Amino acid sequence: MGEDAGQRTFEARLAEADRVLRANPRDLRALIAKGDALVGLGDDRAAASFYGSALRGAAEVKGLPADLVADLRRAQSAMQDQSARFQSYLTDSLARSGFDAATSSDRFTLSLDLMAGRKRLYQQEPRFYLLPGLPQIQFQPRETLPWMTAVEDATADIRTELQALLAEPDLFRPYVEPRADRPNTDSKGMASNADWSALFLWKDGEEQPDMARRCPRTLEALSGVPLCRVPGRTPSILFSRLTPGARIPPHHGLINTRLICHLPLIAPPGSRFRVGNDVREWKEGQAWAFDDTIEHEAANDSGQDRTVLIFDVWKPEVTEEERALVSAMFQAIDDYGAGGKAWGV
Repeated sequence: MGEDAGQRTFEARLAEADRVLRANPRDLRALIAKGDALVGLGDDRAAASFYGSALRGAAEVKGLPADLVADLRRAQSAMQDQSARFQSYLTDSLARSGFDAATSSDRFTLSLDLMAGRKRLYQQEPRFYLLPGLPQIQFQPRETLPWMTAVEDATADIRTELQALLAEPDLFRPYVEPRADRPNTDSKGMASNADWSALFLWKDGEEQPDMARRCPRTLEALSGVPLCRVPGRTPSILFSRLTPGARIPPHHGLINTRLICHLPLIAPPGSRFRVGNDVREWKEGQAWAFDDTIEHEAANDSGQDRTVLIFDVWKPEVTEEERALVSAMFQAIDDYGAGGKAWGV
């Protein structure tokens, strides 16, 4: 078949597919046929959009004929091939402009992953309170937390105090415990589950004197930290233990005005943490801070307990005025009687 004859054939197929789609824009066979015709005419990107429409429509239909299923699989394969070619072209073009995923803007790199469907978009989803306009950041950049190095420098002293407490395992209690003043639901198996346990030095904004007295170096190390202070609610300072094989299921925190900080003290290889798209392994003495209103989860696939120091701080973007107002707001809520403690970190 000559080039002109081939083009006329694909144009005729395109016209026939358009005729069917005018009558029924959701006709799966016609959508695939139009994609095929566009491929024949050299427009792979347009073809992918019609293949994609057919695949999305097919997801809503049960009992499709075998021949149509085969065509849908072929369309899906064609879409994947087209996407791979486009991504390769885009990568090469950007490289000529100086882009390097390892060293260029993390934000721009994420934008490419989102556009290509390699990652999904995670947003702040606080379960109770949102202060609008705060950056959507999974792990807070270290340069915005000038106090973090001093906390890391105290790792050895803090671990020594932890080891003395670990010698009394009954001091640790399940992190998720029932409450008499609220309905209790089993948080995906974590309620009263000792696989995830905690020992608090401060809890719900109140010092726990017996434990705090045993950890003076730990509290001294946090003396220069901008702890999130809301009377009766925060800060919380605790040692959090995760047993071998344990999982903390995906969940969201309550308010987006704070960051949750981890200082790993016992962190065997294979213990890891995910916030949004970012998965990291805990490494002893290397702290991080994250936004817990973005979906996060934890896993310990090592053969040992993993134990970290956890505390919560104000986000650096929250002004002093806003900190005072947030604190006053929650104090008013609690004075009214509609609030509740046990915010958690």
